Amino acid sequence: MTTYGHGYGYEEAPPRRRRRWGRRLLIVFLVLLVIIGGLLVVVDRVAASVAERTISDEIAKELVAQNITSSPPDVGVGGFPFLTQVLSGEYKSIKISLRDLEGNVEGNGVRVPRLDVDARNVSAPLEAIRSGQGDVVAQTLNGTATISYASVVDLMNAPDLRLSERDGKLVVNGPIEFAGQRITVSGTASDLRYEDGRVRIRFDELDAEGAPTQLPGVEAFLNQLARQFSISLTLPELPFKLDVGSVRPQPDGLAVEAQAANVALNQW
Repeated sequence: MTTYGHGYGYEEAPPRRRRRWGRRLLIVFLVLLVIIGGLLVVVDRVAASVAERTISDEIAKELVAQNITSSPPDVGVGGFPFLTQVLSGEYKSIKISLRDLEGNVEGNGVRVPRLDVDARNVSAPLEAIRSGQGDVVAQTLNGTATISYASVVDLMNAPDLRLSERDGKLVVNGPIEFAGQRITVSGTASDLRYEDGRVRIRFDELDAEGAPTQLPGVEAFLNQLARQFSISLTLPELPFKLDVGSVRPQPDGLAVEAQAANVALNQW
């Protein structure tokens, strides 16, 4: 803009084009920054996927060597960004999930439908990830093996029973034939523990709905059932040198808690 008039000089308009060009440069820079950031995220995830596949393959080989069968290991590397962990060779967390786990057992053995392991503070040199050679060592491991209630009921020889968790306790209920009548029995486990390589379940008392209390033999029958439902289960040997510490009921089955320390995930 220019102005004219008596006693006034000539004034030039401000350089608007330069301002617009500066804004455009800023927008271009921000767009490029977003694109580069997106590419880095993609590269980071691709690298994580390669590492997960390598670790999964190595675990699968060791499972075969230990005569343990399962579905292909599902491995997830935690922490972001992943590339910085690769360069340092130190990983915050690696989660491993095994399905349909079976191994050598004696006695009343059960299949483990799911084993979830959280490996923390894992040391894995870049060369070990790249070549699949060398140890991938976890400082601590926490595992949870889930045993389905259906597999436990199979060992109780009472297919119509139902096991479940209520208020942190293991409970049983279901229909049973007695003296030509169908009654419903129920009870709470008085003991649930892991001891000497076995999961031990004990029922001391059972209640019955619909049972003719005046009929002789009802109490003896319930005591017999309590002994029948009190069983011990042998778990297959767990991978990663996991040492079982406790067992507890949960909605989808018995959760067996196990721990280990300083274990190579690809050779144990």
